[in-house]
Amino acid sequence: MTGDEWKLKPEEIEAKSFSIIDAEAGDHGWDPRSWRLVRRLIHASADFDYARDLVISPGAIEAGIKALNDGSIVFTDTNMALSGINLRRLGDFGNTMACLVGDVRVVSLAAKSGMTRSMAAVDVGLSSIGHQDRPEGAIWVFGNAPTGLFRLLERLGEDPRLPVPRLVVGLPVGFVNAEESKIALMGSGLPHFITNRGRKGGSNVAAATINALSALAREGNEG
Repeated sequence: MTGDEWKLKPEEIEAKSFSIIDAEAGDHGWDPRSWRLVRRLIHASADFDYARDLVISPGAIEAGIKALNDGSIVFTDTNMALSGINLRRLGDFGNTMACLVGDVRVVSLAAKSGMTRSMAAVDVGLSSIGHQDRPEGAIWVFGNAPTGLFRLLERLGEDPRLPVPRLVVGLPVGFVNAEESKIALMGSGLPHFITNRGRKGGSNVAAATINALSALAREGNEG
C-alpha cells in the first residue's frame, strides 16, 4: 500500500471489508438474510469460524427484527456490549437499552444473595418487565456472562408466568461454562435464539448481532 490508499472513509472500509469476507468465505451455505448477520459477526471479530459455528434458531432473525420494530427493551450483560450497539440506528424504533450490572438494586441483591452481578441483573431485569401484566418479553444479549445466561434459563424454567424472551443472543466467551451455557440455551426449548458452538464469543459479536438485526429492520421499513 502506498500514498493515501489507507485514508478511507468508514463506509468505504466497511464495504471493502464485506467484499473481502464474501470472497474469502466462498460457498458458505447461509441464506442471504442469515449471511448478512453472520458476515457482520465475522467483520467484528475477523474470525471465519462464525460461518461454521453460529446457530440461528428457526425464525430468530424475523423475531429479532419484529422485537426491535415493536420497541422492545434490550438488556445487555455488560456495558461493553451496550456501548457496541449502534444507538443511532435503533433510535427510530424507540427501544430502551439497559445494562443493569451497576444498578444499585443489582449490587445490593448480589451482595445479599451471593449471586454474581450478572445473575442478579437478570433477576432485576425480569422484575422490571413483570409477569402476566406485561407479557411482551425482552431481547437479552449475553457476550461475557455465562452465569447470566444460565440464570435467565433457570428463572424461565422455574416460573412459567415470566414473559418469554423475544430473542436471546447467547454468545458468552470464555473457558468456564461459556460453551455449556450455549448448549443449555440450544436445549432450553426457547423459540428464538442466536448462539454459537464452542468457547468463542464476546461483547463485540453480541453487539454486532443487534447491529445486524437493526440494519435489516431499517431496510425492511424503508423498502
